Amino acid sequence: MKAWSLTAGLWLAGTGAALAQDLAQDAGELVIGKPWPWQMGLQEAFSPIEEQIHWFNDYSLLFVVPITAFVAGLLAWCVWRYRASKNPVASRTAHNTTIEVIWTLAPVVILLMLAIPSFQLLTAQYNPPSEPELTVKATGYQWYWGYEYQPTEVAPGDDGTVAEPVSFESYPVAEEDIADIKGDIEIYPRLLAVDNEVVVPVNTVVRLISTSADVIHAFAVPSLGVKVDAVPGRINEYWFSASREGIFYGQCSELCGSAHWNMPIAVRAVSQEQYDAWYLAAQEDVAGANEQLNASIEAAQNGRAVAAN
Repeated sequence: MKAWSLTAGLWLAGTGAALAQDLAQDAGELVIGKPWPWQMGLQEAFSPIEEQIHWFNDYSLLFVVPITAFVAGLLAWCVWRYRASKNPVASRTAHNTTIEVIWTLAPVVILLMLAIPSFQLLTAQYNPPSEPELTVKATGYQWYWGYEYQPTEVAPGDDGTVAEPVSFESYPVAEEDIADIKGDIEIYPRLLAVDNEVVVPVNTVVRLISTSADVIHAFAVPSLGVKVDAVPGRINEYWFSASREGIFYGQCSELCGSAHWNMPIAVRAVSQEQYDAWYLAAQEDVAGANEQLNASIEAAQNGRAVAAN
């Protein structure tokens, strides 16, 4: 009874965390893609691919749970039915055609039902729905990330001039420095906060190119459905599209060394207008561009909150 109560409590806590994010968005507050206290299951989906991953996870459980229950029940029944005291003379049956056909065909059918949607998901992960509008190169270092934006043909908001490339490093922020450097620890959590986030426009197909300068790393942002290795001397390509504005956190998910645990990733999705203004400013000063972006986001949030009230 206690186990069931604990399970129900954890499930309700996880559901409450997801609901709180939705309510926060409706109230004009910043949506954060990160692990939440007492959360169960996957992080909330904020991209089309992550939504498909959630669907496939739930779909797979429709097979896993009944199979597990059936095998456990069958094992318990066999232990009880064929115990030595009840069945002193063991059966010497060597073959049963009907059973052998069933236990051969049933797994084949189940695997096919799992394989087809899994291949479709894998195909979608590496084939964007449209030509990427933005390309960002992520390079893993021991232990931080470097980002380089591929210049667009025409600078946003400019009159035909070619945009300059934007590149910067993203270092983790120590817990004791978060309040001074970043602000609210609920928005910039410990072990996940970085000094410079990757800024992308919302609802935009972003091509991610990953590589490494030293050892094997892995670029992973769970709420955006991103997980791609960064290998020295090799280029891997992936894509994502943030469906809502906010900050989405991840970490290097490869055992890349002693400070592997403190190699966070932060992706900030903003409106197209905010991104264009940030990109223009970042060509000259990334830190200054981030300050302007934060001020613009805060003003937009305050405006939505006032409108909601």
